[in-house]
Amino acid sequence: MAVEGTVALVVDAAIVLVALLNLLCGYRVVRGPTVPDRVVALDAIATNVVAIAVLFAIKTDRGLFVTVSLVLAIIAFLSTVAVAKFVTEGDIIVTQD
Repeated sequence: MAVEGTVALVVDAAIVLVALLNLLCGYRVVRGPTVPDRVVALDAIATNVVAIAVLFAIKTDRGLFVTVSLVLAIIAFLSTVAVAKFVTEGDIIVTQD
């Protein structure tokens, strides 16, 4: 059963708001003064995409999108950790010589 009434309106408004926030984060990715600013903006974009997937799952009443959003959240976390390690140390995988 799909969401109806006031809840559907709130979910639609939230999807539009999160999409606008993604645009603002995209601006920070392009124009960020430093690399850490860009990394934080990319992490915020990933979080917003997860939020959009969950909101869409609420709107359409399909649990598949919740699973997709969990996978996206895990990938976003791992990529943020890898980029943060690269920015601080210069290497992601250290080999033993």
